[in-house]
Amino acid sequence: MQKARIKLASTDINKINKVCSDIKDISTKTGVELRGPIPLPTKKLKITTRKSPCGEGKASWERYEMRIHKRLIDLGIDERALRLVMRVPIPEGLNIEIEMIE
Repeated sequence: MQKARIKLASTDINKINKVCSDIKDISTKTGVELRGPIPLPTKKLKITTRKSPCGEGKASWERYEMRIHKRLIDLGIDERALRLVMRVPIPEGLNIEIEMIE
């Protein structure tokens, strides 16, 4: 049986959860098998900079962090379910990858 592996990645967790719930609804409507959403490790990108622009003065630092949340969904597919998944509205700032696996 063929499956579609859907990978979601975004800095906003609410966007990912919304798309995951839409895909869950599609799987219950069409009756296809669903595995997931499986949370993958969150990637944390950190940058530390000096507050002072000139380099003199107090050595105070600012720390910035961007978190990239990821989810993985395996969906047993038929043509109708795949067409419905393609029509799910994808919010801006969310990366989605769909690949077919055996």
